[in-house]
Amino acid sequence: MPDFEHINYLRTGNKRQQLAYQTLTQHAVLEKLAAYQPILTGTIPIDIDIPSSDLDIICYWTDKRDFMAQVQNSFATETDFQVLETVINGQETVVANFKLDDFEIEIFGQNIPCKQQNAFRHLLVEHRILAEKGEEFRQQVIKLKLQGYKTEPAFALLLKLEGDPYLSLLNLSK
Repeated sequence: MPDFEHINYLRTGNKRQQLAYQTLTQHAVLEKLAAYQPILTGTIPIDIDIPSSDLDIICYWTDKRDFMAQVQNSFATETDFQVLETVINGQETVVANFKLDDFEIEIFGQNIPCKQQNAFRHLLVEHRILAEKGEEFRQQVIKLKLQGYKTEPAFALLLKLEGDPYLSLLNLSK
């Protein structure tokens, strides 16, 4: 399994993964967020992305104002930059979006260590399922995503999981 805490695995990945690596390193995105233990999650690391997929970076903050200031100072001049505060699953959350090169970037920060955040937990369980189910399953996930399904609902449909697809997948990680 790749070491998802570091992006070196992208260097030898598929073309899109290599482009993601170049964008993230050339713009020092993770370095600018280093104090917040950033981890790339989402579909690109596990090769189920579609053309509209973004680079999802999760972060762990203990001081929301400091985190927001760092994000603002580092990325406010990027194309289509916006940052907002919201509450997701009862947790204060900061979400920033912008464009770099050919990628939409989403920075997602919570006061939860990254390895405990749902995005990282989903990444691990989805990677495991893809390894177990093989290429045909991966292609089925991509096909559903191209039809408009979000990642977790696509997995849940193919695995015939009941209830909330996000929670159902998390339950598979236990």
